[in-house]
Amino acid sequence: MATGLPETDKNKPRVHFDIYAILEGSQELYFGHEVQVNVNLVETVKLSSKDGKSLEKCYISPTKRRGVERRCLIWAPVSSGKLLGDKKNCGIPDTCAEPGCPICRVYGGLIAGKKTLIGRVTHGGGVAVQDILPQEKQRAMHPARLVNQKEETPTPFKREYNQPGILYPVSNHCLSVTDSEFAAVAYGFLDSLPRIGSGNPKGLAIAEHKQMPLLVLDRYLVPKGKRPIVSPSETNPEAAIDEFIRLARTPEKNTNHIQSTHFQRWIGDAALEQLQEYASRFVDEVLQA
Repeated sequence: MATGLPETDKNKPRVHFDIYAILEGSQELYFGHEVQVNVNLVETVKLSSKDGKSLEKCYISPTKRRGVERRCLIWAPVSSGKLLGDKKNCGIPDTCAEPGCPICRVYGGLIAGKKTLIGRVTHGGGVAVQDILPQEKQRAMHPARLVNQKEETPTPFKREYNQPGILYPVSNHCLSVTDSEFAAVAYGFLDSLPRIGSGNPKGLAIAEHKQMPLLVLDRYLVPKGKRPIVSPSETNPEAAIDEFIRLARTPEKNTNHIQSTHFQRWIGDAALEQLQEYASRFVDEVLQA
């Protein structure tokens, strides 16, 4: 087959899934992209807003979120006492690229020069709402480095941190996956949130507005509704949240479950419950099987 994927049973149709969310850092967060001499820099992006204003914002790269999600699946414990990556002989960078692997069949895999399995999960967003630049803080040398420098004076280093309370609109998009395959994506998305970050990760959480998680889940064959994507030009958190909710509830404003022909959308707590059900399915069908 051209795609390298086996056919599915008629009772297990392939559909598309989208996850939209606004994440919030409850503590200072380091997620850098460059390392200089004794300086670790947080990744930022520069853009021009709709009114022509030049902006620079903190940024959580979609590829880094993807990597954390994949690692959460690789390190997931199975009932035999092994980790899923060890059971499937699949890791980073040594992916197995097998269509039957619950990790590679959705996230993709590569064996250089031999085999490629195209992933069907793409990640978007990550540009912070507030234009709060990273703050530089001095830190002592990591304890692991101290062991190797017993005869030298440890040199403190400086590191940039994203400040607490910054909002990050993000999205995950799944192309032609079964409900069982999406279960791995749901597990990876939820399990990765407290583990996002570098060095000493402090994680992210799904932001809430009036006790409602800012979360949307779509399951569809026909893309309907409006995509709750917040413009990178937006710098006002309240405006960003209002826009996210407005787009999520178009055209039905008084329900958390929108259903039409070949399209379903769950919003807020309904979306979280649905994702948790899929994650539980991954545990039952893969980890505890």
